[in-house]
Amino acid sequence: MFIIEKLATHTARLQQTIEAVADIELLVQPHDAWTYQTLVEMLAQDSMHMLTVYKQEDKADNNKVIGYCLYQVIFEQAEILRIGTHPDYQRQGIASQIFAQLNQELMSNQVESLLLEVRADNAPAIALYEQQAFAVIHTRKNYYQVPHQPAVDALIMQRVYV
Repeated sequence: MFIIEKLATHTARLQQTIEAVADIELLVQPHDAWTYQTLVEMLAQDSMHMLTVYKQEDKADNNKVIGYCLYQVIFEQAEILRIGTHPDYQRQGIASQIFAQLNQELMSNQVESLLLEVRADNAPAIALYEQQAFAVIHTRKNYYQVPHQPAVDALIMQRVYV
C-alpha cells in the first residue's frame, strides 16, 4: 500500500526523507539531479511544498520513500519543480495518485493553474501530463544541453483549474 503525505518540516524524519528524495533524483534525473542541500534550501522557502509517497513496510515507522513532488505556490499560480518515482515503482499509478492529491490540495487553496516543464523527448512523461489535462503552452528551443549530445527543447505545460 502507498501513502502520500505533505512533507512536514518539523518531523524527526525530515532529513531521512529528503535524503531518500535526493537518492531518487540521482536515479531519475541523472544529468540534472538536485542534491540534498538544494532540496533543503528549496524547502526552506515558505512557498515550497513537497508531497512524498511512501511504501508501507511491515513496521509502522519503517516506510520507504518511493516518490515525490516538489511544487511551489505563489498566489493563484502553482508550478511543479520536481516530480519523480523510484524506477522500481514506476508504471504502478503512483504519479497519477500524486496528481490526484496535488490537484485536490491546489483546488482547495484556490489555485487557478499549474505549470511544469518537461523535456520534449520524454514521451512517457508527456503522455502522463496530457492524461492529467496539461497542454503545451510554450516551447523553449534547445533548452536542455548535455555535452556531446544534441540539445533538446523544453515544453512548458499548463493545467487550468475551472
